[in-house]
Amino acid sequence: MVKCECPACFFEFELDEGTIVGEVIPCPDCGVDLEITVIENEQASAEVAEMAEEDWGE
Repeated sequence: MVKCECPACFFEFELDEGTIVGEVIPCPDCGVDLEITVIENEQASAEVAEMAEEDWGE
């Protein structure tokens, strides 16, 4: 299994099988959205995902 650490809360968790680079997933501990940036040698890196603001037609 590929392991990843949340950069926001430092919780280590395992990624679901089939997770790919660029995928956005929630941290199972703190809930922040994470973007997977690297998957290599059973270890993954993630960054807090940038959320685009919606203007709702304003």
